[in-house]
Amino acid sequence: MTNIAALAEAGALVGDPARACMLTALLDGRALTAGELARVAGVTPQTASGHLARLTQAGLLAQERQGRHRYHRLASAAVAQLLESMMSVASGVASAPRRVSTGPRDQAMKRARTCYDHLAGELAVAMADRMIERGELEFADECGALTAAGVTFLRGMGVDLDAATARAAKRGGGPVFCRPCLDWSERRPHIAGAVGAALCACWLDRGWVRRVDGTRAIRVSPAGQAKLLQAFDLRWPG
Repeated sequence: MTNIAALAEAGALVGDPARACMLTALLDGRALTAGELARVAGVTPQTASGHLARLTQAGLLAQERQGRHRYHRLASAAVAQLLESMMSVASGVASAPRRVSTGPRDQAMKRARTCYDHLAGELAVAMADRMIERGELEFADECGALTAAGVTFLRGMGVDLDAATARAAKRGGGPVFCRPCLDWSERRPHIAGAVGAALCACWLDRGWVRRVDGTRAIRVSPAGQAKLLQAFDLRWPG
């Protein structure tokens, strides 16, 4: 019964439009102030503070202090996965029979974006597909694993798998090493877990992808396009 009550509470919290705006604004992994989140949600600072307190108490958000400022972020990758899954379900709901259009209308978001700490969109799904085809990655239900060939491939690209292993083992119930994440727009899995985070960090650090200001969308740089062709045999337009 406790689990049912917690499920109902989480659904009610996310179901409020203002709180939903705040939560989705944090899906790119950033930490934002109450004022910034108030502007995103279109509510007063006082109303935003009340919403943020409830979300934090429920374990959906975590707070960080830096100097005089207090920042809010998603509490875990599991919360991000919950939000992406709910968005996937919601985008397929229609009041009358019609052609279902999945994912965001923004084509830049659809093609490549971040989902909390990992890559998502057409780009991320294509990368996962190619690794599966070559026997470097295995997905089954909610589980994922790198093969020996996959470990060699990612290390050769510069992905810090040692840090990924340490992150996955840091605490019980923390991020898993590798798992599939159903892509909101593509409805097929991309790579999440500690491996997905390490892969995303690698591509950002090397400038192969760059964040687009004010959105979760990312842009593939010319160097990234060359890397996609060389490492994944994928031709990606600029």
